[in-house]
Amino acid sequence: MMKAAQQPNWDIQAHLQSEEDIAEYLNAALEENDPDFFLVAIGDVIKATGVKAIAERMGHGEKSLYKTIKPGAKPQYDTLLKMVGALGLKLHVSAHE
Repeated sequence: MMKAAQQPNWDIQAHLQSEEDIAEYLNAALEENDPDFFLVAIGDVIKATGVKAIAERMGHGEKSLYKTIKPGAKPQYDTLLKMVGALGLKLHVSAHE
């Protein structure tokens, strides 16, 4: 009997190589219109970028940041803006097309 070929685990963090990749990923997550989905996505970006560096830029500790990005967390708006800013990004609003 042949064994099925094992597929390597696909990791989004390995594909977040540029600011454009990150922006596209977060914009796609926002389009889902699900706050928890977006929080997971921003957590992916923070982990890919480096939790320690992002926490330092935010003025938070690593443990605190991990708690903030865990699934089900409900970060405050100002914390979300700090995370986005620490990633070197900004939120953008546009009219429906």
